[in-house]
Amino acid sequence: MKRQLFVNLPIRDMARSRVFFERLGFEFNPRFCNEQGACMVISDGSYVMLLVERFFQTFTRKPVANAHDSTEVVVALSCRSRNEVDQLVAKAVAAGGAALNPPQDHGFMYGHGFTDLDGHAWELVYLDADALEPPATQAPPPGAAASD
Repeated sequence: MKRQLFVNLPIRDMARSRVFFERLGFEFNPRFCNEQGACMVISDGSYVMLLVERFFQTFTRKPVANAHDSTEVVVALSCRSRNEVDQLVAKAVAAGGAALNPPQDHGFMYGHGFTDLDGHAWELVYLDADALEPPATQAPPPGAAASD
């Protein structure tokens, strides 16, 4: 079986959270959705489980962090283009989220993010592999024979 990734996030209002992420274009797997949890499909093998706080609390002995007051995780997602990064942030803001930070342009990498309705941080990144500088050649370690 192929390894899969499930990120579990506590939420306060299932209906509002589902509408928020649907407005961003995400889909949910109906086989794994009920009033306590919803399985949001990120990609083949990557999912975010939105879990109502009371249910989320059953998975941990620690208190559930209030993501509006502290950062417990930054969920980072790759995007296909700079435009997709900007569009997703704009959709998130229009759906009630907030821009996380100003956009960051590093030439080969572009990122921007948002916070969702429960304050969770989402970082969206586009990596332009063609703009990456080739790796510098490394000199042989001291004392190593140079190859001809």
